[in-house]
Order: sequence, then C-alpha cells, then structure tokens
Amino acid sequence: MGNAFGMIPGLETDEWSNDACRGYVIMAMEDCGFSKKDIRRVVGQLYEVFDLNSVEDAKEKYHSSPY
Repeated sequence: MGNAFGMIPGLETDEWSNDACRGYVIMAMEDCGFSKKDIRRVVGQLYEVFDLNSVEDAKEKYHSSPY
C-alpha cells in the first residue's frame, strides 16, 4: 500500500473495509456449514447494517452481546 501525501511511513491506515468484513463473514459462515442461501441473506443484510450504524455502534454491540 502506497503512502498518501502527508502520511508518516509505518503509520499507514489498516487495510480494513466493509468488503473485508463481508469476506470474513463469508469465510466464517462457510466454515460453520451455512447454506449458500443463508450466506447470501446475511451478506445482503450487511449492506444495510453498514449504512445505518457506525463503527462505534458495532463495537458496542459486540462488547454487550453474549457472543
């Protein structure tokens, strides 16, 4: 990953994206044996969840969940 103007070498942003998250979800669901139909349904729902919630909302949900 190249440096953007003004960035300090070694402090580049993570290579995180919503698509990376979707990929992790797909891999986990495949590993757990979910059907292709269920995986498509969850990945589709992620588009709405990403649009309606912040990263902080997601962190709070994770930390307060029983999972």
